[in-house]
Amino acid sequence: MAKILGLSGVFFKCQDLDAYKAWWHTHMGVDITDWGTMEWVTKDAGPNGLRSMFSPFQADTTYLEPSAKNFMVNLRVDDVKTLIQKAKAGGAQIIGEVEDTEYGVFGWFLDPEGIKIELWQEPSG
Repeated sequence: MAKILGLSGVFFKCQDLDAYKAWWHTHMGVDITDWGTMEWVTKDAGPNGLRSMFSPFQADTTYLEPSAKNFMVNLRVDDVKTLIQKAKAGGAQIIGEVEDTEYGVFGWFLDPEGIKIELWQEPSG
């Protein structure tokens, strides 16, 4: 049965991206990845670990559209396609098409509060 496995990350708009990331690195000791994210991996949660992400974007990003919110939630799931259909059946606005990439399967929708939700299914293998 298709289900949500957990919170994968929170993506949000940021007024001064470089200063924000520098603050987290300098004052909180957080390493910033090549992708510009802050990530934590729990090694005992399977072969690839369980990754949690805190990801700031430029204030003018369009990645969070069509939501008017300044943030988006990324959820780790086991079956993006089925969960997108369940969201649609529940009245959610589906955004774009499900994408199967080398980084996994992705799907997007706006929930009843207008929050953009990104579903992510880890690539197999």
